[in-house]
Amino acid sequence: MPGQHSTQSFRNGVLLIIGSALVWSFGGTISRFLAVHDSWTVVFWRSLFAASFLLVYMLATSGFSATTAMFRNMGWAGLAVACCFAVASTSFVVALAYTTVANILLMQAGVPLLAALLAWILFREAATTATKLAIAAVIAGVGIMVSESLTGRVSPIGDGLALLIACVFAIATVLTRRHAEVKMLPAVCLATTMAGVFACFMAGGFAVSPVDLGLLVLFGAVNLGAGLAMFSNGARLIPAALAALIGTLEPVLGPIWVWLIHNEVPSPRTIIGGLVVFVALLAHLVVQARMQPQIKEEFPHAH
Repeated sequence: MPGQHSTQSFRNGVLLIIGSALVWSFGGTISRFLAVHDSWTVVFWRSLFAASFLLVYMLATSGFSATTAMFRNMGWAGLAVACCFAVASTSFVVALAYTTVANILLMQAGVPLLAALLAWILFREAATTATKLAIAAVIAGVGIMVSESLTGRVSPIGDGLALLIACVFAIATVLTRRHAEVKMLPAVCLATTMAGVFACFMAGGFAVSPVDLGLLVLFGAVNLGAGLAMFSNGARLIPAALAALIGTLEPVLGPIWVWLIHNEVPSPRTIIGGLVVFVALLAHLVVQARMQPQIKEEFPHAH
């Protein structure tokens, strides 16, 4: 019956989004198990496995003709989104060598509101008072987290890269909202290819142990590739505001896994600043869900 089909589709969408958030939340934990010291080597292998998974997935689900058409029809906007993804995925791996997983993930939690700020500044898109207040709270929260690097206690490189990730994903979010023809899967597949090629020239070597190779398969194909595949399928079945709300599981769970498994405890400023960002995002999403239940898709967080 139509009602049963609709209910089943909604349930499947929720489960897929939950699955993607859970898979993504283990990214930092997986990376902490790696014995590879060269971040560029990690970027190369992770990108290779992610691009391979995404390409095989698209070919298996859409066929050769449709897959080539998706890449061909991306246009300049799709290429720009791919560049944002390439910068973000590369910066994520490099940032892990300089700062905590909590700093990176909690800054990423503010991406939807940073995107709203960019859209308001660049395109004069309407922003409610509630959105403006939430944007101000996110900026304040990020400022609290970044302030620790100014004291010299942690590397400014790590926090700078974490902030860069949030900014490029905010740009990607704005581009995907204004260009509906941009598809996530081909854009990310192209991005991981670009990141892998760049890392190929930067890496000091490509030799890794069998254990690390297995972890890199998880880090690339499963954490990045499968997570995105689940999100892209689930986001079509439920309202975007609900998908974004469920997606907040990632920045909440990610630091918890690293704390429980690797004993990586976030600093007080990270906890305070991250809490400000998360509460602002949560409040914004709740208001957004009530006001606009059928808004366009939010772009997934970077990894």
